[in-house]
Amino acid sequence: MQARPGLDVAVIMRKVHSNNRWQPWRWELAEVVPQEQAFGSEPRLLLDSESEKRWLYPNFRVELFRDDAEGYYLNYTTDAPCWFVLWRMEEEPTIASEPLARPAMVSLSYHDAGRWLDAQESCEQVPAPPEVVAWMREFAEAHYVPEPRKRQRPESFKRLEDRFGNPASISTGKKRGGGGHE
Repeated sequence: MQARPGLDVAVIMRKVHSNNRWQPWRWELAEVVPQEQAFGSEPRLLLDSESEKRWLYPNFRVELFRDDAEGYYLNYTTDAPCWFVLWRMEEEPTIASEPLARPAMVSLSYHDAGRWLDAQESCEQVPAPPEVVAWMREFAEAHYVPEPRKRQRPESFKRLEDRFGNPASISTGKKRGGGGHE
């Protein structure tokens, strides 16, 4: 069996000041970068200043799936093709003195991002570099087959149904009985 095409990446999350008195800090996706051996295998603090903190999360594998070629097509045909990252807040601090925003998945598919958002997950996007977009486009063009458009029947040929889905009929003749007046 042929291996799926994929890229190894790392995710950088940042914690920045917000102008909200109820929530003075907020987490956001900073960038997705190619994985480097020097990153190691564990998350680590890259920057700790008064205005922000940056954490590196290495070792994410982004694979392309043939059955999701439409999701890649939808991504590369937009004005701004991007990476999609699903991330969650830690329940309890694990490697820092406070809970961190941890990336869980990285994708290039619009369908994945849509599913994550439908599930009420935190999903953000950052621009994908041109070489990644070209790689994704090549894959999508090789595997995406648009569904043929189905001819839509004119409304006048559709069967009439009542609100329960049972056949209905319309009469254009006079109603009989019921009033006593003629």
